[in-house]
Amino acid sequence: MTRPNILFIVSDQMVAELTSAYGHPLVRTPHLARLAEEGVRFDSAYTPFPLCAPGRACIMSGRHASEIGAWDNGAPLTCDHPTFATYLAAAGYDTVLSGKMHFVGPDQLHGFRQRLTTDIYSSDFGWVKEEWIRIKETRGADYAEVMGQRNRYNAEGYTGDAVHVDRWSTPLSYDEETHFRAVEYLRAQGQAAQGKPFLLVASYHHPHEPFWPPQRYWDMYADADVDIAEFPAGFEAQRSQMDLNLNAYHGVEKSALRDPDSMRRLRRAYHGLTTYMDDKVGGLLATLEETGLAENTVVVFASDHGDMLCEREMVQKRCFYEWSARVPLIVRFPDGWKKGTTMTTPVSLLDLLPTFNDLAGVQDPLPHDGNSLLALLESGEDAERVTYSQAHEAVGMPCIMARQGRYKYNYIHGYEPQLFDLEADPKEWTNLAGRVDTQDTEDHLRGMIRRRFGDPEDMYQRNLESLYRRQLIAGVMRDYGQTWSHNPVLDHRKGAMQQYLP
Repeated sequence: MTRPNILFIVSDQMVAELTSAYGHPLVRTPHLARLAEEGVRFDSAYTPFPLCAPGRACIMSGRHASEIGAWDNGAPLTCDHPTFATYLAAAGYDTVLSGKMHFVGPDQLHGFRQRLTTDIYSSDFGWVKEEWIRIKETRGADYAEVMGQRNRYNAEGYTGDAVHVDRWSTPLSYDEETHFRAVEYLRAQGQAAQGKPFLLVASYHHPHEPFWPPQRYWDMYADADVDIAEFPAGFEAQRSQMDLNLNAYHGVEKSALRDPDSMRRLRRAYHGLTTYMDDKVGGLLATLEETGLAENTVVVFASDHGDMLCEREMVQKRCFYEWSARVPLIVRFPDGWKKGTTMTTPVSLLDLLPTFNDLAGVQDPLPHDGNSLLALLESGEDAERVTYSQAHEAVGMPCIMARQGRYKYNYIHGYEPQLFDLEADPKEWTNLAGRVDTQDTEDHLRGMIRRRFGDPEDMYQRNLESLYRRQLIAGVMRDYGQTWSHNPVLDHRKGAMQQYLP
């Protein structure tokens, strides 16, 4: 096989468990299921940061958040961090992005030759919030006071009343454009003479809220017995400090998240948008086949993070529970290598950078924090492999997850940790931290975190100092009306296909 093209398809806020590709009996994702049947499905893949901007900055750079200062949704990915697009561009690939990547900062390309669309979210420091600084300064100690000053709560979108069917939204328009541009790029490549290989990243907004599904996707689940969250008696007493802080931040006490009818309507909408996203995958796969590109294109599908969807009476992301931090990851090779394989070894989306480098024949890249998935597939399951994730926004303290084998350990700086046996307790209801029989496992995973990341207090100080700097710069940019928004320029004097060629 010559150096393959790479098509990386990215969804936003998709829960792996809520897809037929991962065995859900209700949710319709036939194209993802087919991709898994023809490729490799990773059953324990984790985001390096369960939040949009920092998660994507980490994925692109192959670095942990604390290594690149990706502390929150308003933190920049600076121009001195090469990304997988940078490496592949240097290796002779045409590197193109269609859709969102939530880059914050003046560099809006980060190794891509071309971006075919605008981004959907802010690219400057406008999202740096005063409350984030207060939360960090007090380490979450006066959370109730700080959050009581908020005028808006994110949990408002997680009720049945917030679901609107067949009402068009900016995110739907955005995904339609993202898809159109990606398909047109592939068609142009299919018509071009044999040239340089390409990396195309097609990155969509859905099934991220708002939960406004088009009518036909809503109707698909009209007769479905939609499952809803369960709340075991006394589970509230088991909440970690991370849970408490995030619930206060999201404002869940102001929303009726336990109402069964409301939750069914919410999840029906989410399932519909998941199927909508699956159809986009199907469209891209069909285009590869129609153009002949499928014969030499590696297809990778992943989501930047998941969504709690009222599980544990929590919403959105930012935490390490499986629905938030575990993501779908499927890889299909054009020659059918490892077809139908499932891998249970924990892996990280940081592993994509060295994997793409391997595929492109890039030798000795600069330091990164991932490990090639090709090597893992060659050698088989690895019981010693450890995967980390970080979370820093809106929690007041550094939080770091370590997953190795069957155990997941959540370090919450200054507060009690969590340890879960995911084989015996996949819903993570029983915290084993502090027990005598699991003390060795707890000590081992905590030690790995401390050896890998050093003093969490230093991490905390760097985070706070970054917020101070960005708050100052944001004010000046706001006063001057400055922004770093990306505005793609397509030369409309060229033909419809030619404008997508290098």
